Amino acid sequence: MKLDDDIHNYYEHLVLERIAKLKLDKDKSTDYIADLCCLALNQVPPRYIRYEVDMAFYLPQSERQQMEMNVEYAVEKAINFLNQSQERKPA
Repeated sequence: MKLDDDIHNYYEHLVLERIAKLKLDKDKSTDYIADLCCLALNQVPPRYIRYEVDMAFYLPQSERQQMEMNVEYAVEKAINFLNQSQERKPA
């Protein structure tokens, strides 16, 4: 078994969904997106799964909504941090 193939953090999926919803993947560089993912994921607790279907069937709707709200907040906070960092860079 290889952990990187079989097990992953469900929040990764949610963060990528949020980035796509905000269309940041269209406007920002891959480095920006990678930094954004790291910053956002470090703000939420890990939720490891093997199969996406596990979350669909066994996760209560209220918990899913809370996870999505956590991701919205974490991504927004990460965006603000990255934007402030870019503003502080000398031209």
